[in-house]
Amino acid sequence: MSKLEQVLTIEPENELKFRGPFNVSVTSYMKLHNPSDKKVLFKIKTTAPKKYCVRPNSGTINPNTSIEIAITLQPFVYDPAEKNKHKFMVQTVFAPDGEVTLEPFWKNISPQQLMDSKLKCVFELPPEDEVNEEANKASPKLDNSLPQNSDESSELKKAAAEIQQLREDESQLRSENFKLQEEILLLKHRVQNQSNKYPTASGRYEPPAASQKMPIPMEHILVAVILGFLGMILGKFVL
Repeated sequence: MSKLEQVLTIEPENELKFRGPFNVSVTSYMKLHNPSDKKVLFKIKTTAPKKYCVRPNSGTINPNTSIEIAITLQPFVYDPAEKNKHKFMVQTVFAPDGEVTLEPFWKNISPQQLMDSKLKCVFELPPEDEVNEEANKASPKLDNSLPQNSDESSELKKAAAEIQQLREDESQLRSENFKLQEEILLLKHRVQNQSNKYPTASGRYEPPAASQKMPIPMEHILVAVILGFLGMILGKFVL
């Protein structure tokens, strides 16, 4: 069975050009035009999916309308040997009647129904003079940058010292909190042991109430009375 001819008009037709430098993101554009009187579904694939961001990478193009695709090349270290290795493919198919859910549709479609076009990627470096000019624009002058860098370095050191101090304070607070928890547990243990010395009527043990007083022995009362009388007698002799 012969291959179906591409219904869309694709610009550019054969090559996607990306102009460096490539230490930053570089975007190229593709235009898809549907000259037919039917809806067309499209999907864009690449041999290097991790290096490109394609928006949109699939969708629907109505009759006699166009859509622009933004293809962004992620920053990378340029290798001349990789110049023409990356490729893109635009797959299209006439949309069926009714509502279409794209993801399952593309999974189940037969390859014989597809129309496709392939484009290769071309990486272009700007002339050397332009590269030097862009580098000069990107880097500040030495005289202006020194004070700023010095101030920034001082601020960074100060911030780092403050962060270190906060970490030390936090560690100390954690240690003190741990000691307090140990002391609380020890006090609870002592109170529990003390409560075993005071039986209640129910047979359980509990500490005595704070307001409850212990009875005074009778001999203590007699001694106090005698001492009182002695004091009164001695007071008379002194007077």
